[in-house]
Parts: sequence; C-alpha cells; structure tokens
Amino acid sequence: MKELIGEALGTFILTLFGCGSVAVAVLFGEYGSIFQIAIVWGLAVTLAIYVTRHLCPAHLNPAVSVAMVVGKRMPAGKLPGYLLAQFIGAFLAGGLLLLLFNPSIEAYELAHGIERGTAASVDTARMFGEYYPNPGDASVATVSMSLAIAAEAVGTFVLVLFIFCFTEDCNVGRPDSNIAPLFIGLTVSICITLIAPLTQACFNPARDFGPRMVAWLGGWGNAAFPDASGGFFFVYILGPVLGGVIATLFFLYVLEPAMKKR
Repeated sequence: MKELIGEALGTFILTLFGCGSVAVAVLFGEYGSIFQIAIVWGLAVTLAIYVTRHLCPAHLNPAVSVAMVVGKRMPAGKLPGYLLAQFIGAFLAGGLLLLLFNPSIEAYELAHGIERGTAASVDTARMFGEYYPNPGDASVATVSMSLAIAAEAVGTFVLVLFIFCFTEDCNVGRPDSNIAPLFIGLTVSICITLIAPLTQACFNPARDFGPRMVAWLGGWGNAAFPDASGGFFFVYILGPVLGGVIATLFFLYVLEPAMKKR
C-alpha cells in the first residue's frame, strides 16, 4: 500500500504541474516557447521523484514500470497495482486542473467562439490529453499515426535508457543517487523539446489517459481523442511502452555487458 500511495502521489504531482503549465500557456499565453513548458515538466518530474522515492521506486509512469518488469527490476505481480495507482494519480490531477481552470476555459471558449465538444475544442482539450500533430504548432502540417508512434517510442526509449544509466551500478559515470532525480527530470525536458512539435511529447500513458478521461467526462466528449482510429491508444499508450521495452532490452543485452567488460 505504501508503494501504491507513492506512485499515485508522484504521478499526481508531475501531472498537476506539467499539465498545469500547458493550461497556463493555452489560456493566458504565459509561456513563450516549448522550452519553458519542458523545463516545468522536468522540474515536476524531479520534485515528484524526490517526494515519493522513500515510499516507492518512483516510476510514476506505466512505460517505466513495464520496463522494470521486463528488466527484472520489479516482480510482475506488482505491475497491475502500480498501473492503477499511476492512472488514478493522473486522473485526480486532471480533475483538479479542470476544477481550477474551468471558469477560465469557459471564458476562453467564449472569446474564441469555441463550443466544447466540437472539433475546434481540441484547442482547449490539449491541456489534458495530447494530440498529433501538436495543435499549438501551426508549422507542423501533418503527422501520420506511424510517425507519431515512432516519435513517442523514441522519446520514451531515451528516457528509460537514461534512467537505467543514471541508476545502475554498472555505469561508473552515473550521478550520485541524491541528484539522479534531477538528471531524470532534465532528460524529460530535453526529450520534450525534441518531440513536442510532433505529438506534444507524452512518454507516459498515465499522464495522457488520466487527464484525457477528465476531458471526456468534462464535456469535450469525442474531441478528447485525437482521431477515430484509436490513435490515442497506439500513439500515447502503445508507443511509450514499446519504446521503454526496447530501451530495456538494449540496456540489458548491449550496454550493460559493454559496461561490465574490463
């Protein structure tokens, strides 16, 4: 139970501040670039790990939990509880954001002639779930589902690989455990700066699905989902999980043996 509380709390924290930064950017124009939002996300991840790592391994991400099971760093029997806790934490964070910002969202919709639940309401729904291409970047004309899956897989591959490199004893260049969360947060930030123009940069199925369900229940309906062909599942759930698993296998069978060679 202690571990599940930690996973739920940590995922709540990173989702609240991360999605909150997107909401502030959309509604109030307070952030001028992806880099600024990426830094907030990185700090949110860092703080969430520091707050909860005494309670749990601080995966805070289903893709990371699956990777740790594949890498035999966690028993498979713990996985369902971890996934449920992470989704609950993200859902509660999304609900709190809707509670805080709904009056501002309504004012924004009125000012821009947006009816919640229509295709145009993607402009506000992106504060909760993610979309490809990024609705906030007009310079990206189109992103196919296959490209979006690849982008999410690549971003998660880098994140999970760096987590192994920052925490495993075989890497003599790893940072001290007291500052490893900071480096993990920075990894999230740099991955967002690379991938966000394409897919808004998820890398975390809980962070996407929990708030997306809040939007669906909060009046956005079908507009809460990026397309009618299951794109949210393949891109924002399957993509990160695949990227994390591939990173784990690469670390276990290529990088770790190389690091252990003398």
